[in-house]
Amino acid sequence: MSGKAVAGVERPVVVGVDGSDAGMHALDWAAEEARLRGLPLRIVHASLWERYGEGAAEEKKAEERVLSDAVERAARWAGGPQVTAQAVPEEPAVALTVESRAAALLVVGHRGRGELASLLLGTVSLTVAGRAHCPVIVVRGEGRTGPPPGRGGRIVVGVGEGAGSEATVAFAYGEAALRRGEIEAVHVWRCPGSGLAEESGTHNKRREEHIRRAADTLEAALAPVACEHPEVPVTPRPAEGNPRDVLLAAAAGADLLVVGAERHRHTRGLQLGPVNHAVLHHARCPVAVVPHA
Repeated sequence: MSGKAVAGVERPVVVGVDGSDAGMHALDWAAEEARLRGLPLRIVHASLWERYGEGAAEEKKAEERVLSDAVERAARWAGGPQVTAQAVPEEPAVALTVESRAAALLVVGHRGRGELASLLLGTVSLTVAGRAHCPVIVVRGEGRTGPPPGRGGRIVVGVGEGAGSEATVAFAYGEAALRRGEIEAVHVWRCPGSGLAEESGTHNKRREEHIRRAADTLEAALAPVACEHPEVPVTPRPAEGNPRDVLLAAAAGADLLVVGAERHRHTRGLQLGPVNHAVLHHARCPVAVVPHA
């Protein structure tokens, strides 16, 4: 959870704002994250209005108003973080992806100003979640969705196979420790039937083997980080079914859902699998996407 850069400079929590309600909700979450982590908060408003002459004066005033309102709102937090704000003349998704290179955490709203209300997730949020170099929290839902400091909260983390889940689990533990919350660690498995009588029903040997493997996967993923955070209550939950459906059901009523995303070097375009797409579009709580190599 460290926000220290290699050169000793603190990496900020970065939030993208555009004047929309979703952007303000993201700002609230980002301000709380920065305060809990003891990191500065960097507010970014990205727009390409400078490239167009007509209406430039009005756009500049609107941009200044968005940033001033955001700074004022962030300053209302008692004991809040050091705040800086900047307008960036760039496409929002591009600007925020660049910002993620020097950020400890990037926070965005689920839909930006001007995007269709029928969209489940905005294009900027989806692009940033798929390309950012640091963890991204997409703040879904209405109003302030984060649990108040010191009052707990339930964080659901999806645990996959292999070493790829290390960063995801570590992020979930860090969030739970900051918020004095609890973790529900979910590993989803599936056991296709063979058609044989001895391998059918709810207690067949193949099913029992899948259950054991799922429990072992969870234990192996949780044990290293659990030693660093013995104060965090954890409930391992191996579950049979479709990963999309299981994670969405687990996230109902949760304060945060944490999933991992594999980043392939030299690969362009979005790097999110179908499960991540599903939870980003349909989860009823904020979703953290944690990249790993």
